[in-house]
Amino acid sequence: MFDALILSRMQFAANISFHILFPTITIAMCWFLVFFKVRHDMTGKPIWMRAYRFWVKVFALSFAIGVVSGITMSFQFGTNWPGYMETVGNIAGPLLGYEVLTAFFLEATFLGIMLFGIKRVPNKIHTLATVLVAIGTSLSAFWILALDSWMQTPAGFEMRDGVAHPTDWLAIIFNPSFPYRLTHMLIASGLTASFFIAGISAYRILKGDVKKAPRLTLKVSLLVAAVLAPTQAVVGDFHGLNTLEHQPAKIAAMEGIWHTEKGAPLLLFALPDKETQTNKYAIAIPNLASLILTHDLEGEIKGLNEFENNHPPVAPVFWSFRVMVGMGLLMIALSWFSSYCLLRRGKLPNWTLKILVATTFCGWVATLAGWYVTEIGRQPWLVTGVLRTEDAVTSLPAANVGFSLIMYLVVYAFLLWAYIHTLLSMARKAVKVEEFETSSPQADASLSHIESNLENHKGSSKA
Repeated sequence: MFDALILSRMQFAANISFHILFPTITIAMCWFLVFFKVRHDMTGKPIWMRAYRFWVKVFALSFAIGVVSGITMSFQFGTNWPGYMETVGNIAGPLLGYEVLTAFFLEATFLGIMLFGIKRVPNKIHTLATVLVAIGTSLSAFWILALDSWMQTPAGFEMRDGVAHPTDWLAIIFNPSFPYRLTHMLIASGLTASFFIAGISAYRILKGDVKKAPRLTLKVSLLVAAVLAPTQAVVGDFHGLNTLEHQPAKIAAMEGIWHTEKGAPLLLFALPDKETQTNKYAIAIPNLASLILTHDLEGEIKGLNEFENNHPPVAPVFWSFRVMVGMGLLMIALSWFSSYCLLRRGKLPNWTLKILVATTFCGWVATLAGWYVTEIGRQPWLVTGVLRTEDAVTSLPAANVGFSLIMYLVVYAFLLWAYIHTLLSMARKAVKVEEFETSSPQADASLSHIESNLENHKGSSKA
């Protein structure tokens, strides 16, 4: 049977895994919407507005689930991890409060205008509202990642009677890993949104959508991905070097290095065995890990033996890292090939469209894998060097935590199914809507009439 510590960790992992799926989409998608809206304002071409009108609905759906699932995260600080706020609440509380005051309020204030004000307010005000919501989503990421990065590489505080007290807020916010983690996450959001948009657009085309809008959004998203994917590889390298400096145990687990060695190999495949502290069936490239991490073929990398019991579990960190890197390489190859076809031939082969549909959520896979590397790689610490995970867990019976975990999993499974089902329904509906060459009020009224008829027809069919 699992104890309260393991169950609480599983519950937090389930909550954060589900929640992060949606901000990862909306943070970048809102900037895509800004681009579509500004392009429409600049060119007057209705195709940009058609792209905006479809994707703003998808944004609203994703944003709503992200907000709802985010509320449960704050509950857990009190129910599952009371020791966390007791020890570092003086720092975590204000950072979470800043996120609400600067980001959430900004989003909540202008989201209504963005979603429902397109015909009710002047066009410039609507565009401004879209920009402000995009800024709000990015600010939200800023504050949340500032807190998470501080938990990874704490700075700017002092301990008094077992409680952390801030001494330098700039050092707390801009802690050693924050710039790398923020940049890495924002680019990850850009890639997630790019492949998400490309996948849904490709789905519409395969379903027989002959309109220009899905082809336009497909091209824009793939070109963005083609730029962001290799950029992410470079940023990831800098982030790895920062992690080597401040969290060497995490790097040792990522690379499967059990004992300190010079000229460490890069393991392409292995089965880490913690009992024997060896890697079975290893396929490795000699010296490459040392070259990447120290820029020296004979560079020394600390092994897990240097950290006794203060290192993370190896297997989940080791494999999560390889899943993340593998998905990154897939994104580079697919975005570059697709962009080449679009720029040289003007269209994609059907088999490429099918692959894009299959990889609609590949950004989710990469993001979750990277998040597991980050969070599991911090163990056994909740706040590195300050608070151990086991010292912050609840005293509630394990049965209580297990019951709530099961309930969360059931609800999240249903919501995820409903979300994907709704997305596909929206895409199929968009295929049937007639395309207008103008964005006049008459065209908008006719579009609404057609959508209404489709809904009525759908209802009649069910009856």
